[in-house]
Amino acid sequence: MDAQRWLVVGLGNPGPKYAGNRHNVGFLVVDALAERERERFKAHKAHAEVAETRVAGVPVVLAKPRTYMNLSGGPVAGLSSFYKVPVERVLVVHDELDIEFGALKLKRGGGPGGHNGLRSVSASLSSPEYVRVRVGIGRPPGRMDAATYVLRDFSAAERKELDVAVERAADAVETVLRDGLEKAQNVYHTAR
Repeated sequence: MDAQRWLVVGLGNPGPKYAGNRHNVGFLVVDALAERERERFKAHKAHAEVAETRVAGVPVVLAKPRTYMNLSGGPVAGLSSFYKVPVERVLVVHDELDIEFGALKLKRGGGPGGHNGLRSVSASLSSPEYVRVRVGIGRPPGRMDAATYVLRDFSAAERKELDVAVERAADAVETVLRDGLEKAQNVYHTAR
């Protein structure tokens, strides 16, 4: 695998009000990757926080859009253009309602599945063919609206397992960068 730069984006909502929300698990994973490399994020003109580093020996721009989730595409497309990273080397980490809490699924391409952040990213990149690391947050209980659920903080029980899930997702990103998507899928897809 060549050592060309990747853009690894965690999706979430900016600001302390949203920091512990289920919708912000993408931010948590990208923060974990930056922490491993002892990197700090800095503001970028593309309305994102970025950290330029190497992950698994591969040059990477870690990014967190500073827009709300449903406008994530603008910063992702802006960073892709600025750093000259083609869509096939864009990796997006995001929360996924249709996967059990803590489980992971990795894929390239596909539809947004009701996720407004992915809808925005696909539209702004003019392609859905980026890699996704989907971190399971589970379904809302009872009749709770999905939009309400994703903007709620993780439960006390979930928080006990959250660090493990975030670190496992960070490991999955490293494996994609180092060994490719297929190998990462074989290791990290959770059969639950």
